[in-house]
Order: sequence, then C-alpha cells, then structure tokens
Amino acid sequence: MRELEGVWEEDNKQKWTKEMKALLEEINRVTNDAGGVLGAGESEKYRQRYRAILQNAEAESPPPDETNRKGKRGRLRRTKARNLLERLREYEDDVLRFMDNKNVSFTNNLAENDIRMTKVQQKISGCFRSLEGARMFCRIRSYLSTCRKQEVNLSQALRMLFHGELPDFVRS
Repeated sequence: MRELEGVWEEDNKQKWTKEMKALLEEINRVTNDAGGVLGAGESEKYRQRYRAILQNAEAESPPPDETNRKGKRGRLRRTKARNLLERLREYEDDVLRFMDNKNVSFTNNLAENDIRMTKVQQKISGCFRSLEGARMFCRIRSYLSTCRKQEVNLSQALRMLFHGELPDFVRS
C-alpha cells in the first residue's frame, strides 16, 4: 500500500495505482466480512479485476524501449511505477494470499513492529552492551511477539516462563 501511494505521489499520478489500492482495500474489507477467507468463485472474480488493472497499467507504465539501447549491457532502467507493476504481476499469489488463507495478514505491520522495538532499544541506549545482551533481548521479544500472535496473554506467558512452563503452541 505504501509503495502504491509513493508511486502515485512521485511518478506522474498514475491512475492505476489508486485503482489497485482501492481494489486491495475492498478485498480486505470483503475478506474480513466473510470471516477471513473468500470462496473460490469470489476469489477468482477479484483476481480477474487485479489482472485487469495490471493490464491497463501497461499503457501508463510501458516497458523501456529496447531500441534506444546504446550498446550498454544489462537491463534497461525502469521507472518505480514499472518496477512495482512487474512485482505485482510476478508475485500475484503472494499479494493476494490474505484472501485465501486466514493465517495471512493483509499488512506486514506485525513484522515491522517486531523489528521496530530493536531499533528503539538501540536509539535509547545507543547500543547493546554486549552481544549476549542483544541475543537475550531478541529472544525475549521473539517469545512475546509469538505469544501475542498465538493469542496467548502476555502476563500469563511470562508467568509460565518463570515457572519453567511453556504455552501449548511451543510444545506441539
């Protein structure tokens, strides 16, 4: 979503980016209303709309003209919009996986938050005092993050840990 916004703002207000963003938000809303997973027919209907937007985007973000090549080797430079278009086409299954798999989130906010805490700790302290301290911090944060994602109460998870016990998801 962030990249679609960026291309809209920086790359000549390409209309297809707004259409794609609106479609992805609609799919997310409909998927949530359906309980987290869409049926095969509805999923295919959205995939066709996704592909149609990408097909129309070809006119706004054409591939670079190979005839302008001046003996340089390698790939010709592409615009950010073109690169995004090619990635959305190549990774369609990954981009739309959230509508077919209840365990896949629409955003990657949880993953970004997991990384952010380490950066905040570094900014506050300037650094970790030792490699072992950094490892312990990461181990604890990883455990708490996993517990949160598995819907285990964090206070209960810490209490169990201090008593030498582990939540059910760790044992299975």
